Amino acid sequence: MPFTMSMPGKLLIGGFFAGLFLTAVSPQADALGRRDEQDEARRAMLDGQIMPFSILKRRADAAMGDATYLGPEFLPNNRYRLKYVKDGQVVWIDVDGRTGDIIGRAR
Repeated sequence: MPFTMSMPGKLLIGGFFAGLFLTAVSPQADALGRRDEQDEARRAMLDGQIMPFSILKRRADAAMGDATYLGPEFLPNNRYRLKYVKDGQVVWIDVDGRTGDIIGRAR
């Protein structure tokens, strides 16, 4: 007797594979979003709207002392949010891309 599957069973399996597909595609979508963010930051720097990232990061590193740097995020209004770990807590530092001033800090 051949195996046949009911409609709910087909939907379950189809949903499972759709979930696998979305999981596999999501990192790419995130990478593309990061790429757009990087392109936007580079354009702003080349247009003279913000300072080079290396200078901004150096200033934030000096303010954070012995914290471990985890990564950046480019925000609207030419700001960067830099992520650190200090004393076992995650700390976000907002830096004005035009001046290099630290304009916010959150734990």
